[in-house]
Amino acid sequence: MSTNVLSEKQSSQARSTPQDSPGSRWRKRGLLTIAAIAVVAIAATFIPGAVSPRKSSPKLTHTITRGDLVVTVTEQGTLESSDNLEIRCKVEGWSTVNWIVESGTIVAPNDVLVRLDSSEEEENISQRKIDYQRALAALALAETAVADANIAIPEYEQGRYASQLQSLEKNKAIAESNLRTAQNMLEHTEMMFKRGYVSELEVEGNAFTVQQAQLELDVIKTQIDVLKRFTMRKELESLQGALKAAKASLDAQQAQVDLQKKRLEHAEEQFEYCVIVAEQGGMVIHPSAAKWEDAPKVEEGANVHTNQVLLMMPDLSKMQVKLGIHESIIDRVKPGLPAKVTLQDSAIMGEVSSVAEVTKPAGWWTGNVVKFDTIVALDSQMGLKPGMSAEVEVTLARYADVLTIPVAAVVETKHEYFCWIKTANGPQRRSLQLGDSNNQFIIVEAGLKEGDEVVLNPLAFIEEAQTEALKPLDEAKPRQPDSIESGPESKLPGPSTIEPSGDTKKQESKPQADSKPTMT
Repeated sequence: MSTNVLSEKQSSQARSTPQDSPGSRWRKRGLLTIAAIAVVAIAATFIPGAVSPRKSSPKLTHTITRGDLVVTVTEQGTLESSDNLEIRCKVEGWSTVNWIVESGTIVAPNDVLVRLDSSEEEENISQRKIDYQRALAALALAETAVADANIAIPEYEQGRYASQLQSLEKNKAIAESNLRTAQNMLEHTEMMFKRGYVSELEVEGNAFTVQQAQLELDVIKTQIDVLKRFTMRKELESLQGALKAAKASLDAQQAQVDLQKKRLEHAEEQFEYCVIVAEQGGMVIHPSAAKWEDAPKVEEGANVHTNQVLLMMPDLSKMQVKLGIHESIIDRVKPGLPAKVTLQDSAIMGEVSSVAEVTKPAGWWTGNVVKFDTIVALDSQMGLKPGMSAEVEVTLARYADVLTIPVAAVVETKHEYFCWIKTANGPQRRSLQLGDSNNQFIIVEAGLKEGDEVVLNPLAFIEEAQTEALKPLDEAKPRQPDSIESGPESKLPGPSTIEPSGDTKKQESKPQADSKPTMT
């Protein structure tokens, strides 16, 4: 059989799963070698002369040629805008949606978009008004207390203190007068005693009266001194402290009034947030919650929380496609790679703009397949709408003028890759060194030359191929490559150093459980 390598246009429609090394690639393609008989048999129906003339051991063959090879990955994605105006719920706590505009509606500025239940906000406003009025009343009392405290200081200094001082000064004058009178009486009595007109007892009585008057005068002088030095200062300190306390209470009540006023204004603001209007014109769409996120669906009767995105207004002039790339090939997907986006009736060219560094959780909603979000920016085009499904084909690599071999012609073992070429003496084994691939062809780095005719599906026709594939892993030792004809490509490199993990025999007979992204 003689077939050519797919052209770039043809190969862009094929799919495969690229890996980091040839060994890891082919461990994940165990079904290819088993199913190759059916594939090649179908091909034989349409390709004349594909079957070897030997009727005893029919073999399909392929002639090694040079050509171009394109490696792509194809995934399903969703169209979205790269610039979305998010309309969020500003009402604190949880609110009930009474009405919401339908998704896809074209709105004008100031059109009503959402109405939330406002009964709780109305009750809150009434309570805040009561608290505000109570704070105003307390503020008035605090202002009166400050005024009273301000008056109390001059009242004491000019009133009560002066009155107490005058009273003590009066008592002092009386005491001084009593003392002088008593002293005069004592002097007169003493003179009369010397003349013999009064007794000694009367002299002693008048002396006691003088002593008593002196003590009363001393007491009054002490009271005056205490009043001036201590009582006045103490009273002034007390009044000034009361003034400071009254002023502090006034400041506190003023702060309370300000707080209650802010709370009232905040409650009125929350009430206004219950009706959301459009800030600009455009299309309005409902956000779609991810399956792993505990986000309630936005619809009439639903409960929504603070800062939850209720609606989005996308910029239809800035569209992109969001898709998931399988973890096995995410390292090959880089920003700047070209991509072809196929919609229902058109195809648009774009390029990869970003690749997520961290994957989102995998679960039943993804079939337990780990994928990384990738964004493909699109050229500006009219008629694109968010939510449209798209098939994205990202070109990972292009190879020009390379030797390629069909996937169906390669047999993988623990350490090597083999193929069998058609010779006059029958099939001859060749060890290979392989490069990148799509799901139909692999680049041959060493082991073959242009014009060699390789046997397709050797496991079905060649007993040696079956023996190599069924060898236990510990027996599949590296070997020297088989000799080929001399020429520029006759010197083959040594055995491949790639060490695939797992049981080769098991992988060739059992398909992979999880789905993988396809490549061309």
